[in-house]
Amino acid sequence: MSIASTTISSWDQLLEKARQNTPARRVKRPGQAPYTAPIPSSLHKLPPERKPPVLLYRDSNSWCPFCERVWFALEEKQIPFETEFINLSNKPKWYTDLVPTTLVPAAKIEGKLVYESKDILLELEEHFGETLLPENLEENAVARKWVDDAETNNFRNIAYQFLRESPEDANDLVNLQAEFEAKLDEIEQALSRYPGSFFLSTFSLVDIMYSPHLDRLAANLPVYRGYDIKGNPRFPLINAWFAALNQRSAYQRVKSDNITNNLLLRRRFGLQAIGNPLPLDLAESEFIEYRAEAAERLSDNREVAISDILKNSGVQSLGDSSIIKEAVDFHLRLLADYLINGNGQLLPGGRTGGKESIDPIIAATGAITLAYVRNRICAPRDMSAGAATAFRAAADKVLASIY
Repeated sequence: MSIASTTISSWDQLLEKARQNTPARRVKRPGQAPYTAPIPSSLHKLPPERKPPVLLYRDSNSWCPFCERVWFALEEKQIPFETEFINLSNKPKWYTDLVPTTLVPAAKIEGKLVYESKDILLELEEHFGETLLPENLEENAVARKWVDDAETNNFRNIAYQFLRESPEDANDLVNLQAEFEAKLDEIEQALSRYPGSFFLSTFSLVDIMYSPHLDRLAANLPVYRGYDIKGNPRFPLINAWFAALNQRSAYQRVKSDNITNNLLLRRRFGLQAIGNPLPLDLAESEFIEYRAEAAERLSDNREVAISDILKNSGVQSLGDSSIIKEAVDFHLRLLADYLINGNGQLLPGGRTGGKESIDPIIAATGAITLAYVRNRICAPRDMSAGAATAFRAAADKVLASIY
């Protein structure tokens, strides 16, 4: 079977249909990293001539858990903001001159520079409504103490030590695990103090302080330590907290997905996997808003995607460059089409695709393209975590149709 014999919608048709099914939009940033950025959900509240009251300085990879805290709060409190992305591998001098720590995040809040994520969060509480601290004075005091504790109780240090260190003595690892579990027990106990699924009687800054780190640990530990937080019967309240957090729209906008968390950890620290990642949430991957968002992102950025695949995936070694480029384009359109229209029907090509078999060079090109792009996307840098899950699940489905 040749590419020419298969009818797939054009990119413009795919983009139009995708946009009919998702409100998610991003602004393009040609020649910059990242090459797109999410539009804050509250930006429409501002008159066109007025600048947002908050300027957030954050990492260009959109993976820093401390930056995520601030972004989470801005979305929860519906504060219009703009973002300046900082390349952490090559920080500009103007930024290191501006921010004494030289770290991210930092923010200008109505012109006032604030840095350190906890301090930014508390400053946002002082300046803007929709408070994330309880009005009840007693509970407010508990909340402020727990916000401080999240920085000082050594949970993060012990957790990441358990995750990343490779002690020669096996007993040392056992001891690290015991220390880590004791810290999780403390969190479990804190979650039992108030009714409901959050740390306090309602969602608060305390939840925001813990969510990026617990998210990453829940994704990383099964892969790099063979240890599960999610589904662990020892921590029912932490698991209920994860479930409640997942219902918040702001959280869906800012969180990473498990595969992003694991890929970036391996790239940054060189850890070797010893266990299996958490499975894709296949129920979530079927939500049309996530499938459409993934198709919209791919369709709107296909030129960048095709260029990246041709340059970095090794696919060019398969043969004639014009044929390979056409095959890459075809398989990406096939993926976008399946994201929007996929309904369980058989896909063209390969053993599941009917009577004809796809040309082996085209099939190999498709396999490399889909496998590469599946693990190339990062959430939320390129799309939301829900869209990334839908994207990866669809790539798996299309990839399975080739062989």
